[in-house]
This record gives sequence, C-alpha cells and structure tokens, in this order.
Amino acid sequence: MAFQLMPLPYDAAALEPAISANTLGFHHGKHHKAYIDKTNAAIEGTANAGKSLEEVIGAARGSNQGLFDNAAQSWNHGFYWNSLAPSGGSPTGDLAGRIESAFGSLGELTTKLADRGAGHFASGWVWLADKGGQLSIEETHDGDTLADSGFNPLLTIDVWEHAYYLDYQNARPGYLKAVLDGHLNWDFAAENLERGRAWTYPG
Repeated sequence: MAFQLMPLPYDAAALEPAISANTLGFHHGKHHKAYIDKTNAAIEGTANAGKSLEEVIGAARGSNQGLFDNAAQSWNHGFYWNSLAPSGGSPTGDLAGRIESAFGSLGELTTKLADRGAGHFASGWVWLADKGGQLSIEETHDGDTLADSGFNPLLTIDVWEHAYYLDYQNARPGYLKAVLDGHLNWDFAAENLERGRAWTYPG
C-alpha cells in the first residue's frame, strides 16, 4: 500500500502570522507531497513495498541515497507538522522538569534552539530529543533524520529555505523567533517523551 500525504493537523491559516497559509500550502501540498510521491515510486515492486516508512528509511540508509532522502524527508515533514500548533502552550510535568534539568529553563532552551537554528549551515533540521533520559538539541543536515537513530525526537524545526522564504526571505532568525514564541506543540513533545521511542508516520 502506498504512503499517503498526511493532512495538516490544523487549518492552513492557523499559524499566521508566524507561518502564512501561502507558505504552508506550498510546503505541505508541494514539497511534502513530492517526497511522498517519489518514495512511493521508488519502492513500487521492490522488497520495500509494504514496509512502514520507518523501515524504508532504515533499509535505505547507507545503501540508496535517493530513496533515503525522500523517505526521511517524508517522515521529517510529518513530524514537523505535529511539532507546531496554533497555540503551543507551555511544557508541564515530566517534560518541564527534564527541560529545567537539561537547560536551566524554558527560556534558555528556546534561546539555544534559536541560536542553533540560525547557525545551522545550509539546509536541515533542529531537534529537541531525548536519549537515555537526557534531553539535548540535535541537528541533522539536508534530508537526514532522527527517525531511525538512537534518539527519541520530541520536536523539530525545519530550517530549509522553503519552510520560511515566502514569509521571511533570507531572514531565518525571524522565522525561528515567530515559531518559538508560541507555536511549538509541547503536548506532542510530552507524548513523545512518555512513549519513549520515535513517533510513527501515519499510513
């Protein structure tokens, strides 16, 4: 069964003005869809057909770069949509305690995420992740992913230009500030922390 383009978990205008409906329309409907379509085309009639997206990523890593890039980008984008929310709230409970232990405060964490995102060279992803009970900020370049890593990703921020260029041109820090100021989905992060393993792409 072919992979499906997962729907956005909110209306396309729900993140405005931080991320416009125009940007989400292109990002989700064009870029994410293209990764899904290319993954499906690459696995049709092969031993990877019928596998989960996570299994395809693992099988392709180090052996089929084209398939890996498209499958990993399909997963990363699905995870990214869930990492955002119209009103992200604040971390509570165990997640809040882990953040304070690892970073000192939520403010320190968001400052570090902004710095790492702004400083990330070229395209990629910045992640809040857990490994062995310790939270950390991780970066992956281009289409790489934490989906099949030893980390349990909690949240991610896309720092490819197509995530922000229509709204911010080359001003990546402006996009990061807008997202970090209230659109991180802390409920999703807490669910991932409680699950203790990487999120699974739906379908």
